[in-house]
Amino acid sequence: MSLRDFGLLVFVCIVWASSNVVGKLLISGLGAPPLFVAAARFAVVTLATAPFLFPAPGKIGRLIAVGLLMGAGAFGLLFIGLRSATPSAAAIVAQLGAPLTTLLSVIFLGERIRWRRGLGIVLTLIGVVIVMWKPGGISLSFGLLMVAASALSGSFGAVLLKYMDGVRPLQFQAWVGFSSFWPMAAASALFEHGQVAVLHATPWAFLAGVLYTGLVVSVVGHTAYYGLIQRYEANLLQPLTLMTPLGTVAMGVLITHDAFDGRMILGSAIALGGVLIIALRPNHVMPLLLAMRSRAP
Repeated sequence: MSLRDFGLLVFVCIVWASSNVVGKLLISGLGAPPLFVAAARFAVVTLATAPFLFPAPGKIGRLIAVGLLMGAGAFGLLFIGLRSATPSAAAIVAQLGAPLTTLLSVIFLGERIRWRRGLGIVLTLIGVVIVMWKPGGISLSFGLLMVAASALSGSFGAVLLKYMDGVRPLQFQAWVGFSSFWPMAAASALFEHGQVAVLHATPWAFLAGVLYTGLVVSVVGHTAYYGLIQRYEANLLQPLTLMTPLGTVAMGVLITHDAFDGRMILGSAIALGGVLIIALRPNHVMPLLLAMRSRAP
């Protein structure tokens, strides 16, 4: 990999790493309702990629289903989780996406798991359990459960995406944004309150955060990474993208003052080690999960 492309990959990972932190600042710092944040983000993505909506690809129903799973499902649940979970803990729990995608590939796509990938799955699960562990036992906090559900939704979407051909990256982004905006906006209107108050109190901060997550994290980050995956083997890129959760943990400690004790260090190391093993021996869906997801791990 050239030095220029490696620098681009580092930039993408830093941008993706900041996503959870910016989301946490919007939701907990500004007090913005999480589904409202998700709806605003998808509105930005849709507006930025609107020219790529048409001509609509074939199997539009399946594309909308994928968009809902990898967009509204993944981000809506993640943002709900970030209301109480720290960005660093969420980043580690979100690594469940790698083993879940592998297991779903076995069930639905007939993939085979060798012992190395099986070891990676077990290590990732152990690491996540340690992150959720507290002296009194496993802390099944609502926030981290929502993050785990977010990972599962994204994994289902990635497996379903395997059945689709000929969808360009920016076209996929456009349909994820378009199909996810409407349910997120409706859910926010029905179940949340305080949207107007947030816009009135901190309009520029909210706008800056939403534009950053929608344009820089999703559109720019995704497009740059897809360009890299076209030039390099996925086995080279996937291990390097582990810079993303590591960056999130570092930013969480520095910016949102996340607690990062020995338990978090051990759990993070084991979980990321498991993801690394899975990434080094990927299935056919894992490159799609990394290249097509609008979210940074």
